[in-house]
Amino acid sequence: MATSEQVAAPPLWPVEARLAALLPDLLVFRKPRGSEPELATAQGVLLGVHVTGFTALMDRFSLTCKSERDMDKLAHIFSYYISDIVEHVLCFGGDILNITGNVLLALWTVEQNQLSDIITLVAKCSLEIQEKFGIYHTKEGQDLQLKIGLSAGRISQVIVGDEQRQYLLVIGRDVDDVQLAQRFAQANEIVLSWNCWKLCEQYMFEVEIMREDEAVKLRDMRIIDPFDFDEHFDKCLDYLPHYRTSADTLRTALELDPDSALEQTLRKHIMKNLLKKIDEGQPMEYISEFRTVTMVLVSLEFHKTAWMLHLCHLIQEAALYISTVIEKGGGQLSRIFMFEKGCMFLCVFGLPGDKKPDECAHALKSSFSIFSFCWENLAETKLVSISITNGPVFCGMVGAVARHEYTVIGPKVSLVARMITAYPGLVSCDEVTYLRSMLPAYNFKKLPEKMMKNISNPGKMYEYLGHRRCIMFGKRHLARERNKNHLLLDREKELEAFQMAQQRCLHQKKGQAVLYEGGKGYGKSQLLAEINFLAQKEGYRVLPLKLKEADSTQCFYAVQTLMAIFFEIDTCPAYYRQECLHKQLQGMVQEPLHCLFNDLFFVKFPLSFEVSHMDDLARQKKVKACFFQVLQKAVRETPLIFLIDEAQYMDAASWEFWGTLLSSVPIIMVMTLTLPFTLCGWAQHFLQSPQAVLVPISKLAATSLLRMACWELGVVSIPQELQIYLLHRCFGNPLYCEVLCQDLLSKDILLFHDLQKEEEENSKWESLSATAMKSTMYSISPATSEEDQELYVCTVKDDVNLDTVLLPPLLKEIAVNQLDQLSPEEQLLVKCAAVVGHSIHVDLLQHLLPGWDENKLLQVLRALVDMHVLRWLTQSQELPAEPILEPSSIEIIKQTKEKEKSDPGFPLRLQKELSLPQTELLEFGVPLLREAAWELWPKAQQIALHLECACFLQDLACRCGSCHGGDFVSFHRFVICPTKSSSGTSRFCSYKDTGSVLTQVITEKLQLPSPQDSFQFQTKPSRSQEVFTSEHCRTEEEFLDQVNRKLAQGSPEKDVLTMKPCHCEEILKLVLSPLTQHCLIIGETTCAFYYLLEAAAASLDLSDNYMVCFNMGQITLAKKLARQALRLLKRNFPCTWFGVLFQTFLEKYWHSCSLSQPPNNPSENKKKLAILQQRVHCLSLLWQLYNLEATASSRRFACLATLMQKNSAEEFANEAQVVSAYVALSQFSQNMGDREKWLHCEQMAIQKSSLCWFSREGLLATAQLMQALAYTKLCLGHLDFSIKLGLLCRPFGECLRFIQHYEHSCVLTSQSNVMLGVHSSLAMWFAQGSQWNLFEHHFSKARQLVKRTNASLFGSHGFVRFLECHVLMLQKMPEGVFMRIPPETHSHTLKYFKEFFSRCVTCPVYHQWVSELKASVMRYGKRESMSMTNIIGPFDTCFTRIWIEGDVLEEDISFEGNLGIQRFDRVADVKENKDEEEIQECIC
Repeated sequence: MATSEQVAAPPLWPVEARLAALLPDLLVFRKPRGSEPELATAQGVLLGVHVTGFTALMDRFSLTCKSERDMDKLAHIFSYYISDIVEHVLCFGGDILNITGNVLLALWTVEQNQLSDIITLVAKCSLEIQEKFGIYHTKEGQDLQLKIGLSAGRISQVIVGDEQRQYLLVIGRDVDDVQLAQRFAQANEIVLSWNCWKLCEQYMFEVEIMREDEAVKLRDMRIIDPFDFDEHFDKCLDYLPHYRTSADTLRTALELDPDSALEQTLRKHIMKNLLKKIDEGQPMEYISEFRTVTMVLVSLEFHKTAWMLHLCHLIQEAALYISTVIEKGGGQLSRIFMFEKGCMFLCVFGLPGDKKPDECAHALKSSFSIFSFCWENLAETKLVSISITNGPVFCGMVGAVARHEYTVIGPKVSLVARMITAYPGLVSCDEVTYLRSMLPAYNFKKLPEKMMKNISNPGKMYEYLGHRRCIMFGKRHLARERNKNHLLLDREKELEAFQMAQQRCLHQKKGQAVLYEGGKGYGKSQLLAEINFLAQKEGYRVLPLKLKEADSTQCFYAVQTLMAIFFEIDTCPAYYRQECLHKQLQGMVQEPLHCLFNDLFFVKFPLSFEVSHMDDLARQKKVKACFFQVLQKAVRETPLIFLIDEAQYMDAASWEFWGTLLSSVPIIMVMTLTLPFTLCGWAQHFLQSPQAVLVPISKLAATSLLRMACWELGVVSIPQELQIYLLHRCFGNPLYCEVLCQDLLSKDILLFHDLQKEEEENSKWESLSATAMKSTMYSISPATSEEDQELYVCTVKDDVNLDTVLLPPLLKEIAVNQLDQLSPEEQLLVKCAAVVGHSIHVDLLQHLLPGWDENKLLQVLRALVDMHVLRWLTQSQELPAEPILEPSSIEIIKQTKEKEKSDPGFPLRLQKELSLPQTELLEFGVPLLREAAWELWPKAQQIALHLECACFLQDLACRCGSCHGGDFVSFHRFVICPTKSSSGTSRFCSYKDTGSVLTQVITEKLQLPSPQDSFQFQTKPSRSQEVFTSEHCRTEEEFLDQVNRKLAQGSPEKDVLTMKPCHCEEILKLVLSPLTQHCLIIGETTCAFYYLLEAAAASLDLSDNYMVCFNMGQITLAKKLARQALRLLKRNFPCTWFGVLFQTFLEKYWHSCSLSQPPNNPSENKKKLAILQQRVHCLSLLWQLYNLEATASSRRFACLATLMQKNSAEEFANEAQVVSAYVALSQFSQNMGDREKWLHCEQMAIQKSSLCWFSREGLLATAQLMQALAYTKLCLGHLDFSIKLGLLCRPFGECLRFIQHYEHSCVLTSQSNVMLGVHSSLAMWFAQGSQWNLFEHHFSKARQLVKRTNASLFGSHGFVRFLECHVLMLQKMPEGVFMRIPPETHSHTLKYFKEFFSRCVTCPVYHQWVSELKASVMRYGKRESMSMTNIIGPFDTCFTRIWIEGDVLEEDISFEGNLGIQRFDRVADVKENKDEEEIQECIC
């Protein structure tokens, strides 16, 4: 319902109480009576409250609304407004009879002598209602106001209906008087009927006589002392036996003892679909929905001379017939209400559980049947008027907890009421109903436009004339036309079936039939259009026809229409039809037999003597024989193909005819059948014939679907988020893809960019979105190859979340039809699963289902899985790609395929484990069902459910147990958590009612993670840690032995080193990503951003992707953002060389003094540590970015960044961070060629590592140090020690494929050191196979990279490989194998050797080998005059160890592109196994 506390009924209410809350006391406390309608009279006072301005408000929404969300807002405004009025009336002892549209009717039943006192009570109630709720201001500018009417006297009540369904009617003159009083009243006025005025204590009222003997306007009451009215109120309570006695509820009816007889009586007054949900135990707030329905309003106006009892019998007869007819068509008679001249019956098609595909057609046919029945069978009927509308409405509860009603609210509800007045005596419908009914146009007549009160644009109106057979043929056309610019996708097998039928027809001389079956939207009509094109191209005569559902009831309709098309009389004028047919039949059918076709083709040939003596059966046989004869002759001249779309609507006689025809005439028939269908006996016999082939149409592949989307949008590329949006919703259905693309275009949520235009690179954060999109775009080739063709790509607007974009009405109707085929409990589960997300965990699903135990949940789940509505996600199955929501559409993470989970027991469960068939995760197996089910929820309930999901998931939003918990962004919660308030809780989420629609929805239920949750500072080391800190590692060997001992020993207190499987990836997919989305939907952007950062950090952590901007190639922007981040962390990083000098001085001298300062207030330490942690990360990123550039200026900046990182780590007072800082400083020193500082920092890191606690951060720092040591030992030539520390190799083929695929990657191009080694190694590899053109290509690239490298291991290794290429080039230059490389001299080569020894002083492992190469070059220079055969020997000796053996090139290539070429085993062989004599020979 609409409000939180007013709607949330207690879950422990018995069924009787829930039923009583839907019904007035007049029914609950009514004495049982007979089945026949019986009048019961009583004295009472009626109060009618009419909400004015509501229809005008709905009209404003209907003019401006673009989605059902506006309808949601409208329903909440009205429900909130009316609920307060209902509660006020209940407090005064009134009985709410009904809430019909915008009118509330209440009754006080008393004795006649008590009427005057009760009138005073009701008048006081009315004045207070006007005072408190008389004017309600809406943001839309349309005020809601009240008009109140009072009447008193004799009230008659009657119950009509049968034993299954009954309706309460309140009738009589005084009921008419209260309606008359409302009409007399203006806004904010109270009007008393004349009878009420005569019965009241007139001295107590200040009134104004409006019309003598008709109405009196109430101005005020003459009660001076307020205590006087309190006494009067207490007096009136004695007259009201059912007034509340408990302060807990407003109605005594809700506290009755269980009574099965009363329950059965009350159930008759409630609609069946609502009863099912009540029996299921669904909370009232779960029942309301937004859906499209068809409304039928039947108005019966009776003659004034009709007696009251006779009138009741007429209403009874009408109600029984209307309910019977409506229910057959899938609708329900919602309510019956009286008006001055008669009564109205409101019927609704498409309520929850009742949705049918052709509800508009059923509504029209039912309405015409009712219209005919009422005119013909109901005496005393003066006028029968019926109006039908179709549109989105709110279907749900309106009112207060103690008294509410199930109703429908929407602009189409107001329109259907206005149409009754505008078009009396007709069956009228709006344009939407006319179009969606798909009934023939000749069954309708367009009505003139009329003005309707408070409806500015009612649209076109039509009169439904009933189902008639018009004297005309069906039209020759297909549902779709072939698009010559777009190929038919994934339909090769289907076209092959048609081609095979052509060949069989040619060889066997018998007819062939191909029937394509598939679901709606699978492209059957498009396939027929393609076959039509291909057949005409091959010289066939093609006769197309599309059938409708109404055609199935007309005998021989398909044959009649196709033969009319064959004779070409379907399009000619009626006066020329007979002459045209005569010409066609001449020479094929005898002249006396032409009259056989009079009735069939609406012609008037003279009746011949031969035909006049035939009976009907003989005439039918003769007509078929004539058709066979005509077609047989026509096929000899031109082959024929009949195309019939939607053949499931073909009549039985036509099926019989085609089956006989195929056995004798060689024609081809191609038909389509839409699933599901029910065929007649002749159709089944046709399918079983040997000439018929049934071909199922499969769904489109994902790539074909995306290609189709590009065509529909007119682009050559679409972004990844749009790909996911389409694949999640389409499931391979082309119609869904087409409609979704058109909907996106109509909603203007896509941006289109010219592909040819060169975009200027901007160092702005906003430009990253375009760069990110390019790496994840799906692209197609342009349809044409014109040079001047304009090509476009599209992106999604930054402020659009595609996951919350509403479905187009057509697709939502399809999905809701499927949903309503389920039982109420299955529907509820699907709706709750839709809130959870694409991946559904059983625990969270059960959390949203109140009162469901495990057995019931599993039972319903198994039923849905059996129907393929849901499906289990197996361990080997990939989780559906659900993108993390991020601002500006920036893709922070790279979606990777989920690894097989080694442990299926992912610890998401908070309570005991359920016994599930396979796994605890499910996903939807039916397209669009999740989106449609989610949209059915009202906005307030959506927010409440997403809030429940967020509360459930927030405690799990941390690292998994094997990673020992904590934030993914280190110390994240310490930075963002505010100081706790006095109440002791920090506010996380508080959904506030900004439009006075909701009153106090759940607040303070969801909180940001507490700094104490999932993360605690370790204040006292364990025993094993004390032992560890007492030992100091002074050498690398001791350090490695120490680590190995601790890994083997473990921790006695906490099993921190146990190798448990990590579940952080599951937490990312199932907790962090959904939690971000839940927070966005409930409007908590702060919390959403918090979990977005956590999700981004987890993604980067899992994918080893440490720099977002760097991985987009935006190095300058990455440095700029890192400096900005430091500035936000109150730490400046200079931008000029002078600033670098000054900051370096401060870091070296002032920092050592600042460390001696006493610590800050302990309460602020945690936040300070969090800030320091972020500073360390930013500075680490900065020196790595500057280190990518080989300029002296960049080196100064990088040196300062490493110094600041070390100082910040020491200030952080965390040994793990100190170790990491020294490791970073050692790596930088090695890159800069400072051997002494490099080894010193490494030794400092080893010593500091002995102080690391046994914690997650300590282990990561130790692992980082081990990696750095492996790097160092490789530089120094200790290969065995490096292998012990984790050196990896990759096959050459894998490396080559990787480089070819990612050659232009911005990541690789920024890694000059790595790429120098890559291109040099590839050049040497291709030289081995004498592929000199490829050698030249890679050598040229390597030569461009030499100046951009540094003294790092990768840079030194690449330089060595480059020198090898140079030496080889000198050797092969005389042979003339190089076509593009300019000749090189040995002196120019020796300059490269000199540069190597001056730069790469920190990699002595290469020095001996480079010396040998240099000696060879020098020897070559001294012996230039020698013959080529004399110098090949020493070169071959040198290059024996250059060629790569075993087709393996040792390269360490990480998944994200951190590629390193490592051929150190060859270097070790050179160092250890080299023959001394051979070395001497080379050096000489």
